[in-house]
Amino acid sequence: MMQILTSTALLLVVLALFTLFSYKAPHGMKAMGALASAACASFLVEAFHASLFGQQFGISFLEKVGAANGSLGGAAAAILVPLALGVSPVYAVLVGLTVSGFGILPGFVAGYLISFVVKFLEKKTPAGLDLIVIILIAAPLTRAIAGFMDPIVNDTLMQIGQALTAASTTSPILMGIILGGLITVVATAPLSSMALTSIIGLTGLPMAIGALAVFGSSFMNFVFFSKMKFGSKKDTIAVAIEPLTQSDIITANPIPVFVTNFIGGALSGVVVALVSSYVAPLAISVPGMATPIAGFAVAVGQNGTPALIAAVGCIVVSIIGALIGHTLFKNTKILTADEIRGTEESSAA
Repeated sequence: MMQILTSTALLLVVLALFTLFSYKAPHGMKAMGALASAACASFLVEAFHASLFGQQFGISFLEKVGAANGSLGGAAAAILVPLALGVSPVYAVLVGLTVSGFGILPGFVAGYLISFVVKFLEKKTPAGLDLIVIILIAAPLTRAIAGFMDPIVNDTLMQIGQALTAASTTSPILMGIILGGLITVVATAPLSSMALTSIIGLTGLPMAIGALAVFGSSFMNFVFFSKMKFGSKKDTIAVAIEPLTQSDIITANPIPVFVTNFIGGALSGVVVALVSSYVAPLAISVPGMATPIAGFAVAVGQNGTPALIAAVGCIVVSIIGALIGHTLFKNTKILTADEIRGTEESSAA
């Protein structure tokens, strides 16, 4: 239990740091928006093509498409973040390609920090020499930053993952609450629930709980975002498909979103645990399935009707979780998408 509490506390610290970055770091909101775009370009393509069409339906070409995109999340972040911060497209791609092979968070940190270096070099270097100077200085520095961040990110994910693996040895109900709640919260954070469950190799009933809880969170976030009026209809649909697409809105409103997702995820986890105990055992043999559409498809593909029963239950309790969240936070001051993105655009102009 102490390990669960310690790892959960670490998760809360990490989530607080992302929120602090969004509010206090120079162009923090703009950088988080670029991170969300990078997640769409990598994780979302990977979820559909590699996990769903590739692994589930056996289409090897599409599995390679998804794997290619998923492996370049770091490069995507290291390109899109500098672009969002006003770096020349040539230099953004130049430094972004140097972090090929690293995950999305090391690429994000490297891309963010190197943006200020590149702008400084452009300003101080004589015209005509800036390309050579950036090649010699910024490119290796970018990869060095990503290399420094990579073990920190992986160690953090492993530490948080220990809470999940420890929870899997407890009673089914407690396991459902902890796994469902934590994985669903991570799914809305830039940490990525797909990455977390892949790194720790989560399989079996714990992975089924994670996959179906995140599936249920699609309905929860759709209802919650709609009732709270965080953004446009487009934003609401996008967060239901992939929460990372709206990471700037989520990190700007952390308490309402994370608390609501924990409530709905915990309820879903209990539903899956109960179905597995009293209807038929549920298990997923593939790690990394904590993603709404692909996770649902793999769960049903490997478990059949019991997984469908659990999924329906997750939808119901997730919507209930959204209504509870709205009741708790309907009078809370929030930042909308227009305020977040409009402010950033004004400050950059």
